[in-house]
Amino acid sequence: MEENNLQCSSVVDGNFEEVPREMAIQFKPPLYRQRYQFVKNLVDQHEPKKVADLGCGDTSLLRLLKVNPCIELLVGVDINEDKLRWRGDSLAPFLGDFLKPRDLNLTITLYHGSVVERDSRLLGFDLITCIELIEHLDSGDLARFPEVVFGYLSPSMIVISTPNSEFNPLFPSVTLRDSDHKFEWTRMEFQTWALYVANRYDYSVEFTGVGEPPAGAENVGYCTQIGIFRKNGGKATESCLSEQHDQHVYKARQGLTMLPRLVLNFHPQAILLPHLPKMLRLQVFTTSYPSLQQERFFKLVLVNEVSQQVESLRVSHLPRRKEQAGEQGDKPKDIGGSKAPVPCFGPVFTEVEKAKIENSPTPFCVGDKFFVPLQRLLAYPKLNRLCANEEMMRSVIADSIPLSSDGSAVVADLRNYFDEQFEF
Repeated sequence: MEENNLQCSSVVDGNFEEVPREMAIQFKPPLYRQRYQFVKNLVDQHEPKKVADLGCGDTSLLRLLKVNPCIELLVGVDINEDKLRWRGDSLAPFLGDFLKPRDLNLTITLYHGSVVERDSRLLGFDLITCIELIEHLDSGDLARFPEVVFGYLSPSMIVISTPNSEFNPLFPSVTLRDSDHKFEWTRMEFQTWALYVANRYDYSVEFTGVGEPPAGAENVGYCTQIGIFRKNGGKATESCLSEQHDQHVYKARQGLTMLPRLVLNFHPQAILLPHLPKMLRLQVFTTSYPSLQQERFFKLVLVNEVSQQVESLRVSHLPRRKEQAGEQGDKPKDIGGSKAPVPCFGPVFTEVEKAKIENSPTPFCVGDKFFVPLQRLLAYPKLNRLCANEEMMRSVIADSIPLSSDGSAVVADLRNYFDEQFEF
């Protein structure tokens, strides 16, 4: 959760006009962005596949993390259903995500519910984040929080951030930074709680923070204190997870990917939900991203890359063919002036990659047809990353791109309308 009321904005981001500018502390970037960037850096470093954000609020952190290529499942949980419902659409794929699919599948799901309720759909996660969450819990919920998050969910890593109350005297007229905060801890109070929880549930913990204090006040520590908890021995074993019975308690409406909100609101399953037991209720919102693991998107990308590479080779071959014709007595036409230049741009290859390309079968012409061997195409790094071998490439592109009679090469017309216009 991030600070979102007027008082909090004045204290943390320095935007409250009633506070004299010389008295307010301004963080650059704003403190909430520093917290989210801290989590993103941690994800970049450890590359978790399954990440959940408890108290996800307006889903800002989820939107930042969804671009990480390592994440395959991203989950947000919050008690405010209205906020989740209206923010869900911002997590759906954009047009660019379909034009350039991810390498790995990604599913994003939002659940409406309390973070101190057990739900088996959050078992087996690599990372759970609780950003500015625990200070919003009353004493009863705070007591249950470790039992659920550390004891029941037991992810490989947990990140918890909370205000450092020792920093508060640096703000003008501040006791608590948010009217909904039930408490704010000193560094000693937070570390005492964190070490107790870590010891009880077999975690190690290290402390850091974001929001540097101003010069001369270094003794107060970071504005936001952070605990990074790591499960001793790594992830929970499959046998441990299988012992947990399915327990779905999060309230929900049905969310369907890329459908208008009107359709979502009147989906038949949503109408029936009030009559279903809790454990059968579904999520507020879910969406899946296109990826190269999905056959239709993999084929689309591969066909496009093959077509582009063949066209690049064809165009670069035309001037050489003109030169060869000139050597045989046919004077090549001038391609300067307003004529299209010979392409001189493209990917930059390493020496090893260049050698691999040069040692691969060379494209050739038969009459007015241009042939590019599949082995030549596989020598280019981008296509080699997509396809493991010639047979795989042939089977995917065969019904979309013309191939030679033996299937060993892509066939294209040597010249086309645009060549004639530019007198290649």
